[in-house]
Amino acid sequence: MAKATKEAKGIAFLQADEAGFERAFKRLCARRAAQEESVEKIVRKIVEDVRENGDSELFSLTKKFDGCDLEKFEVTKKEWDAACDRVPPPDRAALGKSAMRVREFHRKRIPSSWEMREEGGALMGHKVRALERVGIYVPGGKASYPSTVIMNAVPASVVEVPEIIMVTPPGKNGEIRDEVLMAARVAGVHRVFRVGGAQAIAALAYGTQSVPRVDKIVGPGNAYVQHAKKLVFGEVAIDSEAGATEVVVIADKSATPAWVAADLLSQAEHEEGASAILITPVKAVAQRVKEQLEKQLKELAREKIARAALANGAIVVARDIEHAFELANRYAPEHLVIATDDAEAQLKKVKNAGTVFLGHYTPVAVGDYLAGPNHVLPTGGTARFFSPLGVDDFLKRTAFVRFEPPKLRELGADVIRLANLEGFGGHGASIELRLAKIRKARREREAAREAEMDAEMDW
Repeated sequence: MAKATKEAKGIAFLQADEAGFERAFKRLCARRAAQEESVEKIVRKIVEDVRENGDSELFSLTKKFDGCDLEKFEVTKKEWDAACDRVPPPDRAALGKSAMRVREFHRKRIPSSWEMREEGGALMGHKVRALERVGIYVPGGKASYPSTVIMNAVPASVVEVPEIIMVTPPGKNGEIRDEVLMAARVAGVHRVFRVGGAQAIAALAYGTQSVPRVDKIVGPGNAYVQHAKKLVFGEVAIDSEAGATEVVVIADKSATPAWVAADLLSQAEHEEGASAILITPVKAVAQRVKEQLEKQLKELAREKIARAALANGAIVVARDIEHAFELANRYAPEHLVIATDDAEAQLKKVKNAGTVFLGHYTPVAVGDYLAGPNHVLPTGGTARFFSPLGVDDFLKRTAFVRFEPPKLRELGADVIRLANLEGFGGHGASIELRLAKIRKARREREAAREAEMDAEMDW
């Protein structure tokens, strides 16, 4: 019988031909568990307190949660410059290369304003413009995330958002890591604030004496950060509710088990809540990957975190390669690796995934850092309807319409009829009043022409 039990030192092993497989796989897919009531209660109070008390509440919460007593939130230019100077030249060059490649990718397809005209005097279209001010949330805590700075800020910079604000939790000394500030510099961030958690989201949404209010908040974070984003949605726009990272690897007999295991661990090492899943129709590959996982775990610096994360995933033996893709589409992963010789041909089978990594030499890590496509991706199955973060997320469209009298005369009767179908007489009246003037003007012009013709005949 297929079991999705969490082994003490392993990963669940599911086989499609065993009883109970469907139920076990459904449980695997159902990873978007509702936030605990206690989280909502805590976050709601934080958000309301920051909205009410501004900076004073931010100082208090930063001391409580981050353990540092700040005098100011914003990083000064002098502090920022000094941090960048401390970054070793090779690291600086790597961050610059990452930002350059992400920038070039996102420049390839920037939506532009457009318009169309119709006979009879109609003009309509879309005006596309950048948001005025956006907030980038960059997590702290268990790791340093300069790549997150680049992936979130560069698309906003590409479309020339006038003001890009970054918030990130400070360390206990009140400082932000040098490499994070260096990433902010090369990514085009304008201002940086030492504040994290739900309180940072509230500050961006409502504004405080120090932190300006923004139009949109993007970026990953823990359960408290994501819940805060949900609470302030409507006051500001948000990208999505980003959950824990996840990867699915589809592998056939051509895959190298050690490489597949490394790809699974590369995401599992992020956090205990991450998910890593192998789907293969080859049982021998499944067994060898399982062996490699255990071997590589012992050499991993973040072994404890990765081991806990593996318990959220599984090794799945599918009926065949078609079934493997069917299961992957059901799971709708953030990252999908196709570890087959014909990966590019198999791409057409993918319906739901944030980013697809094709072939044996394209590990997820290249996408995490500098391939070009964004690494801020839909998680928790939302790849069924969400897309990666991109330039569109920092733009807004305004539609415009202009009708000249001939066009309103042509379409006005239909507008009135449609309005009457919905019981909105006022809508129809707004058309009829104008049509009446158009008809009157037309009658006056015809009368004037007849009078002119009569005058010519009398002459």
